[in-house]
Amino acid sequence: MKILIANDDGYLAPGLAALVQAVQGLGDIEVIAPEQNASGTSNALTLNRPLQVFSAGPGQPGVRFINGTPSDCVHVAMTGLLGYRPDLVLSGINQGANMGDDTLYSGTVAAAMEGYLFGVPAIAFSQTEKGWAHLDAAGRVVRRLVQQILADGLPAEPFLLNVNIPNRADADALPQQVTRLGRRHASEPVIRQTNPRGEPIYWIGPAGDAREAGAGTDFHATASGCVSITPLQVDLTDHARLGHWRTRLGGGA
Repeated sequence: MKILIANDDGYLAPGLAALVQAVQGLGDIEVIAPEQNASGTSNALTLNRPLQVFSAGPGQPGVRFINGTPSDCVHVAMTGLLGYRPDLVLSGINQGANMGDDTLYSGTVAAAMEGYLFGVPAIAFSQTEKGWAHLDAAGRVVRRLVQQILADGLPAEPFLLNVNIPNRADADALPQQVTRLGRRHASEPVIRQTNPRGEPIYWIGPAGDAREAGAGTDFHATASGCVSITPLQVDLTDHARLGHWRTRLGGGA
């Protein structure tokens, strides 16, 4: 079993170290992570400059980092850096939730998705709150889930799972719930400031509150004290409305 690990908080993030520790002994591990925090970069690839790969040094054996995005890390690994095809891609453990609409922006999910796009099973892991509280318990959840999946054998078709873990000391004792994505309200207003030269600058506001958080959603599961596991897909086609648009605009099979 060959496992590729990435994240979006950067190669020095405690969550990355916890993820690596969690899967020790389950396979041969390679870590290729961003040089700096790359949260919110989604599936971005760096196309306007070359990328460099560095060794993290003796303090982090087997860890390399790239001056790029989470997707860059997995893409470069899969297209030549590793020299082999991993059996499983893991991403995280992220500092903060990746639920609902957040998954579209998440670099953590994007790193896992990049592996999935190459046909490799992939799992993204996040804690629901920032601050790294009870990261050891989150690591135990990771190990349990990966062992569950490996015990049954990896399926022939690749999969993409998005896992959100409550920041609790008993996280590894919480039930697991397979969920769908909820929805959020729009982001909070932009934050306006002035730089030292008197020019206006803007910060993206914090995420809004959950809008659709009923039973069955990732928001509801974690709020109810469960580990949320959401199967994701990449197909963004609005299949339910294909007929509508074919009738209205013509064409189509």
